Amino acid sequence: MTKVEKWMTRNPITIDADASIIETIHLMKEKNVRRLPVMKKGKFVGLITDRMIKEYTPSKATALDTWEVHYILSKTPVKAAMNAKPYTVTPDTDLTDAAQLIHDKKLYGLCVVDYKGDLVGIMTTTNILEALIAICKNPQTCQ
Repeated sequence: MTKVEKWMTRNPITIDADASIIETIHLMKEKNVRRLPVMKKGKFVGLITDRMIKEYTPSKATALDTWEVHYILSKTPVKAAMNAKPYTVTPDTDLTDAAQLIHDKKLYGLCVVDYKGDLVGIMTTTNILEALIAICKNPQTCQ
């Protein structure tokens, strides 16, 4: 079986739990990513995604003006909006099991942790599609 380790993104871009939501938005845009593992003192403590930020941000129907919203988000730490218990897999998880978890839980990615719980990578739907394309290019392996 193909393992997560072969297809995951190693050394993912991360953000500190005390960073602001605005810093997170800027980092996501700069690095062109939709999710960031959240770290505190070098330890993996959660996950923040663009969807979580959108749900946390006041809607356009709010009475707050743009500057007030920006101010609030610049003072709000990532830890207030993150998922503190994201789904995780280990590098030796079968790729099909990771794909099944993503499918069943309607996720867009998984954090990959070692046996100590330390972050070692991230497995996204893009990574899974890359694996599927590579595996299926060989017709004998994809029938």
